[in-house]
Amino acid sequence: MSNTDSERQRRRFSRRGALAAGGGLLTAGLAGCAGSADPGDRSASPDATTGGMAGTTTGNDDSPVAVASFFSFYDFARHIAAGTPVEVRNLVPTGLHGHGWEPNARITRKIIEADAFIHVGPDFQPWADRAIETIEADGVDTDLINAREGIELVGLAASLDRDEEGVGEQRGKDPHFWLDPNRAMQSVDTIADGLARIAPDHEDALRANADAYKRDVLGRIDAEYRAIFEAADRDVVQLAAHNAFQYLGVAYGVRMRPLVVNLAASGDVKPTDITEAKRVIDDHDIEYIAAAVFETRRPAQQLLRETAVEAYFPVTPYAGVREDWVAAGWGYEEIARRINIPTFEVVLGNAAPEAVGPDGWADEWRNFE
Repeated sequence: MSNTDSERQRRRFSRRGALAAGGGLLTAGLAGCAGSADPGDRSASPDATTGGMAGTTTGNDDSPVAVASFFSFYDFARHIAAGTPVEVRNLVPTGLHGHGWEPNARITRKIIEADAFIHVGPDFQPWADRAIETIEADGVDTDLINAREGIELVGLAASLDRDEEGVGEQRGKDPHFWLDPNRAMQSVDTIADGLARIAPDHEDALRANADAYKRDVLGRIDAEYRAIFEAADRDVVQLAAHNAFQYLGVAYGVRMRPLVVNLAASGDVKPTDITEAKRVIDDHDIEYIAAAVFETRRPAQQLLRETAVEAYFPVTPYAGVREDWVAAGWGYEEIARRINIPTFEVVLGNAAPEAVGPDGWADEWRNFE
């Protein structure tokens, strides 16, 4: 047995000892975010743990395990770990949005038992913040990998005119930095650093995988986005969605106009929001708008009825995955190419819906339910 394997076994035994000795305190540390969660909910199911797409699994109990609090970073990590003994698991159940999920207390146990916890940084997922506080307070040696480390956040109105009604006054920061492929590259490096800490014997392979993913996936997505936005005659996109797309606006010089101007994916749409969206649609002769996959489509349907908009098409900030996406093995790359990229081509007026995406894309996603 190598020194690395011996140390990992010692740390895992220590974590299990902490669970046995202080399990009541550890679970209590997350009780505030569990709410009325059903003890039998999907947070404990195999599909919830893996996100439906297995990481690198050896079946060896001594293999290092990393768990992720958010789909995008789970997906980055599983590509970084490919071909190594590192096993990567997604904590968020399939079909749920990564922002507002409130897990039951067993998720704390999964995090404590793991060698590393990949998270999005503070003030984004309250349950993850509370789990980290519990880990730090109890001296558990699960390695904490902050995927946002070193990344500069932009404002909620970063791509918008300051005098735009209801938007320019927003003073907070947009946490959805991973939508910008270049900022996502920084996260890939950070995650590779963290996985190398728990699997130092495989550091070269982890870093080589990270470099390949940045070059072959994120670099190409960046080039595709840049070509789409540079070709557009219009510089505004109307989103029937919450304020999650400012990084694309900043990166590519387009105003991403949300319908819900705050960060709440389930936030109420006010009559003034609809009125402002109608003005933007009329002023820019907008024929198609974008609607969020994991949010209500009622506002998009209202705009469809009350304006000249012909249809809405899907966008997502990669905050979750649908069952059919999991079944097809979709990750960040596939979602970008099959959801966001075709939609931005259409809503910017670069191409007709029938001319983008894979065969049948327009029929599948036009005014989707």
